[in-house]
Amino acid sequence: MPTAADPAAALPLTLDLEDFKGDLSFDALFGGLVDELLPEYRGEDDAAPAPPPPPPVLGAAPPVFPAVDELLGLFKHSCKELVDLRRQIDKRLQNLKKEVAMQDAKHRKTLGELEKGVDGLFDSFARLDSRISSVGQTAAKIGDHLQSAESQRETASQTIDLIKYLMEFNSTPGDLMELSPLFSDDSRVAEAASIAQKLRSFAEEDVGRHGVTSAVGSANASRGLEVAVANLQEYCNELENRLLAQFDAASQRRELSTMAECAKILSQFNRGTSAMQHYVATRPMFIDVEIMNTDIQVVLGDEGLQADCNSIADGLSTLYKEIADTVRKEAATITAVFPSPNEVMAILVQRVLEQRVTTILDRILIKPSLASLPPLEGEGSLLQYLRILAVAYDRTKELAKDLQSIGCGDLDIEGLTESIYVSHKDEYTEFEQASLRQLFQSKMAELRAEAKQQSESTGSIGRAKGASLTTSPQQQISVTVVTEFVRWNEEAIARCTLLFSQPTTVAANVRSIFACLLDQVSQYLTEGLDRARESLNEAQALRDRYVIGTSVSRRVAAAAASAQEVAASAGESSFRSFMIAVQRCTSSIAILQQYFSNTISRLLLPVDGAHPSACEDMGSAVSVVEAAAHKGLLQCIDTVMSEVERLLSSEQKATDYRTPDDGAAPDHRPTNACIRIVAYLSRVLEVAFSALEGLNKQSFLTELGNRMHKGLLNHWQKFTFSPSGGLRLKRDITEYGDFVRSFNAPSIDEKFELLGIVANVFIVAPESLASLFEGTPSIRKDALRFIQLRDDYKTAKIASMLNNIMSE
Repeated sequence: MPTAADPAAALPLTLDLEDFKGDLSFDALFGGLVDELLPEYRGEDDAAPAPPPPPPVLGAAPPVFPAVDELLGLFKHSCKELVDLRRQIDKRLQNLKKEVAMQDAKHRKTLGELEKGVDGLFDSFARLDSRISSVGQTAAKIGDHLQSAESQRETASQTIDLIKYLMEFNSTPGDLMELSPLFSDDSRVAEAASIAQKLRSFAEEDVGRHGVTSAVGSANASRGLEVAVANLQEYCNELENRLLAQFDAASQRRELSTMAECAKILSQFNRGTSAMQHYVATRPMFIDVEIMNTDIQVVLGDEGLQADCNSIADGLSTLYKEIADTVRKEAATITAVFPSPNEVMAILVQRVLEQRVTTILDRILIKPSLASLPPLEGEGSLLQYLRILAVAYDRTKELAKDLQSIGCGDLDIEGLTESIYVSHKDEYTEFEQASLRQLFQSKMAELRAEAKQQSESTGSIGRAKGASLTTSPQQQISVTVVTEFVRWNEEAIARCTLLFSQPTTVAANVRSIFACLLDQVSQYLTEGLDRARESLNEAQALRDRYVIGTSVSRRVAAAAASAQEVAASAGESSFRSFMIAVQRCTSSIAILQQYFSNTISRLLLPVDGAHPSACEDMGSAVSVVEAAAHKGLLQCIDTVMSEVERLLSSEQKATDYRTPDDGAAPDHRPTNACIRIVAYLSRVLEVAFSALEGLNKQSFLTELGNRMHKGLLNHWQKFTFSPSGGLRLKRDITEYGDFVRSFNAPSIDEKFELLGIVANVFIVAPESLASLFEGTPSIRKDALRFIQLRDDYKTAKIASMLNNIMSE
């Protein structure tokens, strides 16, 4: 406690346990301690005016914080109080621990006693449950015995009644007048029907047993219940007919409740099968001839069997919609009337497909004869049959889906639909192939007729001008015709994928149909190329016809030259025609390959081996076309080289490569023959550059370049050359080389470059020939041949020089 000497001795007790309860705020606690000593730190609202500071002591420095001593005393005092409070708390905690330990011991003791009591209760409950279970089982057994006894009593009572009724039916054959009132009471028809069915089943079983006994020769066999069986059958038939009559009468009046009652009773007989079949068979759509005739009228219209495919498709859609609506109405009645509507719907839908749909299909799907094909177009044609088949199948599948959505019980409607078309689908591929062949033959006949008409229209004037040597537009290969072939095939493939769904079957049929297209395209293109080759042959024959010797008169030579010009024009025209044919072949093959990639491949890939086989078939067909094109291209090269040789022969003069005799300056321009040949090649090969592409173009131009190189070498062997003539020859070679550079054939470019170097043997002095060989050894063979053509070969004794060069 603070003393009088303490600065805080006058302070009261400032701390209490209540100050530390709840949320402790140190700031609030501290503020409560120092508020009295430091009033100047209070808030503005409740702060009292601060006392004036004491006067300063002379010679002493004013204190920095005047209240420090008082605060120090206060804090020490507070610490002592906090220590006292802690001791009080510790004491209280010790007391609480002792009390808790005592209470815990008492609690544990109580829990132990309770556990013993609970264990005893559980044992008691277990014994009670076992007892209850035993009593329950005993009661259940007693109940089962009682229920069995009651059931046996009821069965015995029913058996007695059944035996009594059975004896009534087994009394006199055909006599049903003495039966119990049950069998003649209209209000108890359902009960009578049930009992009659039971009696008939029992009697038939008894007759069966006695029949076996009699078969083994039993002398004392009972007469059995044959009379009862006959009478019961007669009664059941009579009752069933009466109920069916009531059912029909109620059906006419649309009394659904009465129909439902009769149907329920009739279900006692053969599970109601006869009633279901009777109801379906009496539907107007199956017995009304007027409805059947209307169906034909809706589908075929006024045109009858001459109606086109689109009209028949529209008619089938209309008819099938009406059938679906009728079945939907019948479904509502069947659901309200019959105990087993699904079974009735199955019978109804099956009857619709087998009778009503099949009847109309038999009228519109008449198979043509493959042995004697009908006309291409019109009634009964192959194409019309196939188109109607596809349309009818598609519409029938849609009808089947509609009927299935309405309800058809357990009927396999998809299988039934397929069975309707099975006879048509079995022979589909043969009909499709026959149709494609017929279309192709008709198109070829049409093209030949057009070509013949065009040929006749040209007349003798055109033939006199050489028009017969050119290919008319109708005879040329047409990409449009090939596109038409592809369109036919595409239509056939669409029918195939519509009619078949199994990948294996689809792939097999698609390959057969696609094979027809391959044959058609291959035959058409090959024949077109052969016609173009015939023009090349005719032009060649015309050129050969006017080849004359050297010892003829000038008049004859002039006439032959004129005829050769006509033959050359015909050859150039035939060359252009064949190149156009090749170009169109390339486009046609591209269309075929694109069609295969876009349409055929996806149908063949799911089946192992189908796609590679089809690729092989297509490759074989294309190879046939390529072989025909290759022959024609070689003939084109022959045609070009024939004209080149003619121009060389007619235009190349012996003086072209000699020094002018009149002393005039040498002409360094290309020779007239070179100019004519380059102009001819530029003109005639223009179509080849655009018609050919890829390896075909490269191969063609390379072969032509080699032939030109060889032909020029042989041609120049006929002349002698002076140095100025050698310069002009080199000018010709440069002109030829510049032209063949457009071939983009490096090997040809190299040959003409070497040929230009070889021409130097005519230009250099004889003593410089050795250096020429040393600089370019690769020209030795051709150079030795050309050196002998120098006009100074003998006078300059070049032969001996060559021997010295060769010996070195």
